[in-house]
Amino acid sequence: MVEKGSSPGSDAEDAVLQQQFVRAVTSFEAIILSQIDIKNKLADRLNYSIRAGIIILGFVAISILILLLTLSSQINRISAVVSEMNQDFFVVAGDMARINGYIASMEQRVALLDNINGQTAIMDEEMATIATDLEVMRVSVGEIGGHLNQIRGNVGNIAVSMDRMDIEVINMAHEMHRMGGSARSINKMMPFLP
Repeated sequence: MVEKGSSPGSDAEDAVLQQQFVRAVTSFEAIILSQIDIKNKLADRLNYSIRAGIIILGFVAISILILLLTLSSQINRISAVVSEMNQDFFVVAGDMARINGYIASMEQRVALLDNINGQTAIMDEEMATIATDLEVMRVSVGEIGGHLNQIRGNVGNIAVSMDRMDIEVINMAHEMHRMGGSARSINKMMPFLP
């Protein structure tokens, strides 16, 4: 049942065109749906980000509130510390005035250093004289040391001679004891002799 004035080739073309149109509409619908889905996902992510940002801002606001409360509770302490610092500044000012007095006194004493320098020059000359005398004494002590070494050598020689004399005295004692043996024998034989 073909319409009048239509050919079988044009019907096939129309069917192909309709199928292509349906496919294009379906593809367009799929594209639109995917875009809507992507937009929904982006909106959800944006909502989550906004919620997270609100939570973070809440934490920041709470921490700022705690900080402000802490600072307001510390104001009395800070004012007390500031008053103590003011008292300390007054004490420091008094100390600085005393230090200025000490510095003025030191300046006067430093002015006397010229006289001290003159006395120091005289003392340097005296010290040079003492150093010369000490050098002479050192030479004399060295000579005395040499004499003491000679005396030590002589005493050593005397000690050697005394050792030899001791040996000779011991030998003489042995000889006297040996020679007295015959006299003792005679005394034993004749006890009535004086």
